[in-house]
Amino acid sequence: MSADPPDTRGRNQGSPGGPRPRTSPLRRPAAAPLASLAVLGAGAAYLWGTNPHEPGHWLPRCPFNWLTGLLCPACGASRMCYDLLHGDFAAAFHDNAVLFLLGLPLALFLYARWVTEGLRGRKYHPAIGVRGQAAIVGVALTWAVVRNAVM
Repeated sequence: MSADPPDTRGRNQGSPGGPRPRTSPLRRPAAAPLASLAVLGAGAAYLWGTNPHEPGHWLPRCPFNWLTGLLCPACGASRMCYDLLHGDFAAAFHDNAVLFLLGLPLALFLYARWVTEGLRGRKYHPAIGVRGQAAIVGVALTWAVVRNAVM
């Protein structure tokens, strides 16, 4: 006596008893954060051996600094990251104090949250309100004026 195969008509369209539709690995919430960790690691490995304090390295010059001769709010970020990778916190602070004290902790918090939410299977899209955006622009402009007036 042979058993009849189970009736599976209509179950492939996402009905409660049927199989779940497959999700592409690139559409999973953790794909982008994990890929960015790999890119960040490659960038850190390159920066580890490339000293931006010395001339002759292959790192781009700040376009604002190249055009005007002035320091933009982010000037010194490559040197700061190099110094952080080598554990020299005083030099990192000297390279860009505001980015070291304010920008880096904010960026690390948002990045860690993005990776954590992605690993939990949830998408994370931070939204900075108008007041937050105004505060960021205000701090950046003030820092640009102060560092060019003093230095």
